[in-house]
Amino acid sequence: MTDTKIRATPKPRSPLAWAAMLWADKLAFFAALFLLLALLSALLGPWLLGDLATKQNLRGRNAPPFDVTRGWAYVLGADALGRPLLARIVVAAQNTLMVAAGAVLGSAIIGSALGLVAGYSRRRAAQWIMRLGDVIMSFPSLLLAVIVLYMLEPSVANIVLVLAITRIPVYLRTTRAEVLEIRERMFVQAARVMGASDRRIVFRHILPVALPTLVTIATLDFAFVMLAESSLSFLGIGIQPPEITWGLMVAQGRQYLTTAWWLSFWPGLAIILTTLSLNLLSNWLRIVLDPAQRWRLEMKGRKNGRPSAGSL
Repeated sequence: MTDTKIRATPKPRSPLAWAAMLWADKLAFFAALFLLLALLSALLGPWLLGDLATKQNLRGRNAPPFDVTRGWAYVLGADALGRPLLARIVVAAQNTLMVAAGAVLGSAIIGSALGLVAGYSRRRAAQWIMRLGDVIMSFPSLLLAVIVLYMLEPSVANIVLVLAITRIPVYLRTTRAEVLEIRERMFVQAARVMGASDRRIVFRHILPVALPTLVTIATLDFAFVMLAESSLSFLGIGIQPPEITWGLMVAQGRQYLTTAWWLSFWPGLAIILTTLSLNLLSNWLRIVLDPAQRWRLEMKGRKNGRPSAGSL
């Protein structure tokens, strides 16, 4: 019996199928739209609004929001130097998302690779890998980041490096747990009996099954890392001016909370909405990538009078 017969029902590959599954979950659909808007802001924001975000206007210091007489850029108000908050939030999306994406990608690749070795290998090296993860986990991630950034220059590269290291155990332990369970399944045993190499078994048979879980974890971890970066910026050891992030904007507005609440409110709202959207999309991914639960979205699609993903 081949692996294709033993494995679960294949996931839908058509873009229309994925669109139908996304439309069936309205919260996930609007979360994806917001994340797409944040991504476009990160890619195009510095190019379109970079000069406007740094242009000072001392006559408009702490200008209140919804004052359209100053122009569309001041619809969210202005900061202590008269710079429009809307333009600054759009431009700051690049650094905020870049730090989170870099840290998640780095920790996911390193942690997953170590987890595959620790879970599949029966050698002594697997135990050493787990002890390394335990050492990293023994330090609170935010505290470890604070200590390292006090000794190093708080640059974008150092922040990405520190946050990536602190998140490695998450992927290491998750991947190892998945591999320990998957390697005992029938299709893995069949591949081993047929003479498949360990590398082929790991990358062709085990990793694709564990990948949906890792994708879900990475989506949730993206939100956590973004909040951690915002916390570091709020403490003053994150990205430094003239670079900007949403967390740094919240920190810069805290001394004006009683007189100009909008300085911290709007970037804080951007953090909250992005984190919420990531959590909603993560829940949608968990359901879509699990054949045993995908029928829920298919039933919603039928009730809405739209073709289900399984029929596309």
